[in-house]
This record gives sequence, C-alpha cells and structure tokens, in this order.
Amino acid sequence: MQDIDAVVDDALTLFAGINDADELERVKARYLGKSGAINELAKGLGKLPPAERPAMGSRINAAKSKLEEALKDQRERIQAAKLEQKLKSEALDVTLPGRGSGLGGLHPVSRTLERAEQIFHSLGFEVADGPEIETDFYNFTALNQPENHPARSMHDTFYLENSKLLLRTHTSPIQVRYMQTHQPPIRIIAPGRVYRVDSDATHSPMFHQAEGLWIDTHISFANLKGVVTEFFKLFFERNDLQVRFRPSFFPFTEPSAEIDMSFGEGWLEVGGCGMVHPNVLRNVNIDSQQYQGFAFGMGLDRLTMLRYGVNDLRLFFENDLRFLRQFR
Repeated sequence: MQDIDAVVDDALTLFAGINDADELERVKARYLGKSGAINELAKGLGKLPPAERPAMGSRINAAKSKLEEALKDQRERIQAAKLEQKLKSEALDVTLPGRGSGLGGLHPVSRTLERAEQIFHSLGFEVADGPEIETDFYNFTALNQPENHPARSMHDTFYLENSKLLLRTHTSPIQVRYMQTHQPPIRIIAPGRVYRVDSDATHSPMFHQAEGLWIDTHISFANLKGVVTEFFKLFFERNDLQVRFRPSFFPFTEPSAEIDMSFGEGWLEVGGCGMVHPNVLRNVNIDSQQYQGFAFGMGLDRLTMLRYGVNDLRLFFENDLRFLRQFR
C-alpha cells in the first residue's frame, strides 16, 4: 500500500501550483476520483490485518478531508485571482478627461410647430388636439363633404382594412370635435400629423398641418386676413413679406381662398382659408344665424422648408444625422 503521507504531500504540492480551474478539476480526479489514489488506498484495507484496519481507515478519511479542503481553498484563490484580473482590465482611470455627452436637438419640423404655437398663442389662440385615426363623419361628413366627394377616393385617403376608420387627411376633425364640446367664442389652432396617398420631393404620405378656427358673433374675412398676414410676418420675421388671397373652393368654407406669400420674387402657395360654411356650424349644433367664423390651414413642413432653405421634403423623414445636426 502507498504511503498516505506521501500521496497527500504530492497532491497538496500539485494543487498549489495550478492557476486554472479546469486543470484543477482534472488533477482532482487523479487523487479523489473513482480510480484516484485515495480510493485505491481504501480498496487495500481488506488486505490488512483486522486489527490495523480501523487506524488505517481513519488516516485515509483524514487524508481525503485534507485534500478536499485544499481543493476548496485553491478554487477560491483561482476565482479571486480571475476576478482581480477582470477588475484591473475594466478599471476606470479617473484621471482621464471625461467623455462629452452627445448634443441632441429638436427636429426642424418640431421647431416650426413650437414656433407656430407660440405665435398663435400670442394672438389669443389655444392649441387643440385629437385622434389621428378618424371616422368618416369627423373627417368628411361634418365638413360638408358628401359621399361622392373626390377626397374619399382610395387614391387619396388611407382606409384601415376591414374597417370604416381612416387616417385623418387633415386636422379639421379636431375643429369639429372641439366645436361639439365648446360654445363660441372659439379661437383655436389644430396642429398635428395627417396622411394622404402622395409622395415626391415636395409631398409625403405623412406630413404636418396647422389649422386655425375662430368662431364668434362679428367675425369677417378682414379678421382672417389680419390674423394670417400677422402670423406669416412674425414667423418669417419679415415686415416686407406680402400675403395675398386668391379665390378658390373648399367644401367646408364659403367664400374660400388660397393663401400666397411673397418675399418680392414671385408668389408661393402656403395654405388655404375661408369663412366657415353654415352647414359645418349646423353639423355641430352652432347657430349659423348668430355665429360665423373663419378657418385656415397651412403645411408646417412647407413652412419649415422655406424657413431653413430645404428643397426636398423627404430629407426631414430620412433620419440622416448629417442633415439633422444642422438644426441643433
């Protein structure tokens, strides 16, 4: 039978020199495995005289416990060394200069939206909001657009599949909802996203509008011209800006007009407007004999293009940081 003390000494020396957890487990099997040295010693107990077996069995058990304790200690040392190495490799050098935080900024269309809201608020208008998914009534019927109106065509409007709902084509439904729940005088703007089947350098399937509404007892087209003209002068910060109103047709206003503006070099259409049609007022239970008002609408994306000199609407929605960083 092998000398127990020699086996223990060899094992302890070998364990102490191992710094790899996998290697330690392989060496463990040499001494404490089924075919390891300690088990071989235990198998030899049967060859000893009966009187010597208890003492030898006790020594073998003590040796086994000593090796297991040594293994546990070495595992902990290997784990501690591994953790220390990881901490050193991931250490933060507090003497290094700090990394600067990236600067964000508002999207140019958001800038225009905020600017428009601030200007109209200074003119006495409140901001109203409403859902982007609308019903036929709020998007068309209440606005004096009959069932055969071209705007209801699948070529112009996004309808939800297997549903009578649609993505609003303008923010006018916000005005209808507001008039249903508020009595005149009413003075609001209704900004937000709208959706139409259209896409090119100056049109997008999703774009932004800001519509205005003023309902009271003595509102005229002169009030409309004054509000719209004042807004554009404040928005573009140009006192020399000219605004004109060309006769047009919208089913929800009568009379109606297109809004053009000029900085002195030709005219550009920027919106539409008119006096609210009496049918629209009747549809929301407002007395059209007592009250009248005007409504207008303008594209916020187009105003953004004009303010910042951008010639392609699609740049606003491509999420190209090289483009967007210019507006920080």
